[in-house]
Amino acid sequence: MDYRRFKDLPEDLLPRERLYQLGPEALSNREILAILLRTGIKGENVLDFAERILVNVGGLSGLGKLTVHELTQIHGLGKAKSAEVKAALELGRRSASVDPMSRPVINSPQDVAHIVMEEMRYLDREHFRVVSLSTKNHVLGISPVSIGSLNSSLVHPRECFKEAIRRNSNAIILLHNHPSGDPTPSQEDVEVTLRLADGGKLLGIEVLDHVIIGDNRFVSLKERGII
Repeated sequence: MDYRRFKDLPEDLLPRERLYQLGPEALSNREILAILLRTGIKGENVLDFAERILVNVGGLSGLGKLTVHELTQIHGLGKAKSAEVKAALELGRRSASVDPMSRPVINSPQDVAHIVMEEMRYLDREHFRVVSLSTKNHVLGISPVSIGSLNSSLVHPRECFKEAIRRNSNAIILLHNHPSGDPTPSQEDVEVTLRLADGGKLLGIEVLDHVIIGDNRFVSLKERGII
C-alpha cells in the first residue's frame, strides 16, 4: 500500500514510534532526519522530504559538509530547520571527539585516525592540530594550532609546542585534514613536518608522526619513512 500522507502511516512505521520501540540504531538515515525535520512540506511528507535532501546532498557525508547557510538554500528548509539540523550534526561531531577523561592510548596511526576521523573528515578548511602524549603514549590533549592552508607561516614551532610544554608532554603527533578528501601529503606538508621534527629535537619533545586525515582515509608520514 502506498501511504501518500504521513499521518496515514501505521503507527509502527512512524519514525518516532520505531525509535521508541527499537532504538535509534534500527532507523534509516532518512527516518532519523525525518524526526529532526518533524514535518514535511506541501506535496511531500516528511519521509519523502528527508529522502530528497539526502539524495540531493550526497547522503550524510554531504549533509555534514554543508554550512547552515547552504542548508537554507535547500527547498523546504528555512532558517529554523536548517539550524536544528546543523545543531544535531554538531552534537554528533562533538560526541565523536576526544573525551579528555578517557585518556586513550596511541599505539599506531590508526589509533589517531580513529579518534578524530568522524570530526575532521567533514571540515571544509585545513585544521592543524597537535596531539600531546605522556611517556606511556596516553593522550593528554589535542590542541588547535591553525586553520587554513598548511604553510610555514601558519604553523609556527612556538604554537605547536606551547601546549605540549605546558602539559609536560613526552612526545607529540602532528595532525591535519585535507578537505578534498585525499590525504596524500603535499611537499608543503613534508617540509613543515621536517621543520617541526627538528624543533622538537631541540626541545626534547619527539615528533612521533604526522597523520593527514582525508574522507575515511588517512596517511601517516611515519609509515612513509618521512619522519
